[in-house]
Amino acid sequence: MSKNQNSVKTENKEQTSFYFGKKNYQLMVIGLVIIALGFILMMGSDANTVDGKFDPNAWNDDVFSIRRIRIAPLLVISGFVVEIFAILRRNK
Repeated sequence: MSKNQNSVKTENKEQTSFYFGKKNYQLMVIGLVIIALGFILMMGSDANTVDGKFDPNAWNDDVFSIRRIRIAPLLVISGFVVEIFAILRRNK
């Protein structure tokens, strides 16, 4: 085989490698876990639910808790940032 054919084969081998590496996939899974955790923290009873039962005359102030208003959305946004970083990270 000539040197020219060897260089063509090695170039083809390099071109067929995946764009994402193992670290990219690990970061994507971490980002998905963070997003899921944020959505889980947003869950809870409705504004008119008291002790698990709907009561139109009652108001549940837990709707405006720090967990639901600040922490959960921050986790969801940070999870999306991790996902963007995982996609844009260059595989070495």
